[in-house]
Amino acid sequence: MIEKEKISAYQMALMIYPTILATAILMVPAITGKYAERDMWISPILGSLNGFFTAFILYQLHKIYPKESIIQYSRHIIGPILGKILGFVYLFFFLQTGGIVLREYAIFISISFLPKTPPTSVIIGSIVLVCAFAVRGGLEVLGRAAQLFVPIFIFLIPMTLILLLKDLDPKNMVPIMEHGLMPSILGAATPQAWFSEVFFISMMLPFLTDREKGMKWSMITVLTIMFSLVSLNLLAVFLFGETANSYIFPIFTAIRYISIASFFEHLESFIIVIWVLGAFIKISVFYYALVLGTTQWLHLSDYRPLVFSLGFLLVLFGKWGFFNLQQMTEWLGTIYPFYATFLLTLIPMVLLFIAMIRKRISQKRG
Repeated sequence: MIEKEKISAYQMALMIYPTILATAILMVPAITGKYAERDMWISPILGSLNGFFTAFILYQLHKIYPKESIIQYSRHIIGPILGKILGFVYLFFFLQTGGIVLREYAIFISISFLPKTPPTSVIIGSIVLVCAFAVRGGLEVLGRAAQLFVPIFIFLIPMTLILLLKDLDPKNMVPIMEHGLMPSILGAATPQAWFSEVFFISMMLPFLTDREKGMKWSMITVLTIMFSLVSLNLLAVFLFGETANSYIFPIFTAIRYISIASFFEHLESFIIVIWVLGAFIKISVFYYALVLGTTQWLHLSDYRPLVFSLGFLLVLFGKWGFFNLQQMTEWLGTIYPFYATFLLTLIPMVLLFIAMIRKRISQKRG
């Protein structure tokens, strides 16, 4: 086995939570509000259904092939040639989407905090370097980092809600479903794609110390993320009403409204530090999946020699991804929902269907 280190199912859950939420926390209210307006809080509930379904499919595949990741067992299911092609497609997805996450990270940091800092050479390069050392340390290092940082990241949401409590107006959310359920369904397109990123459990399940708890903690993670996104969307609705989708980063804009007793304010820097901790875990998970998957795809014995070279490719894809924020928002709202759902949910569903048929045929022959 290439990866000899182990993590618990709880640590896996802590790694998946920011993998889905770290970037969604910035842009989901604006993207869902474009379609659902004041009903945007319903969209994450609908989108989470895909997260539960994806987690269920991948855990069933894991039960059939308990010691392998999807890069490895796809060769057993659809044959060595098609399995190799599919593995390459997934590796390209990890690389491309990891680059997009880096670009989103760089744009947010550049706009909100470091406007004069070169986004590619400094902002992207520095976070990739830090993540490279974490990935090179192994899965256990990532698990322990998540155990340390993610509770702080989770604290960000209730803290923001409490500090803005006096400025929130629940009347902004009525009338509920004025135009029916369809706007909320359209608004759920992007959240359901982000929920499908629970797919990354397929790269971690073989290395759990308590595999029997993998399903339980995967479902808890999806449920927790759903509640988090609902809370954030309600925060945006209560504070901004129907104008929430007019802000680039609604939640970050909301944080600037915090003012208690005329001295407890301007908390943006503190909030950004907490958010960067979650972004670090998310980028590291994509990075680790890319490095481990490439090693498995090439049948190498150790993934550590690939870490820095693949990190350089991530920096390049982070630079080449999009020219501006408008292009990224358009891609996330139109292309990514189909792209991610097809690769992360539909293809594993087909693999599970084929694997079950092959298993039944072998049992009959036996």
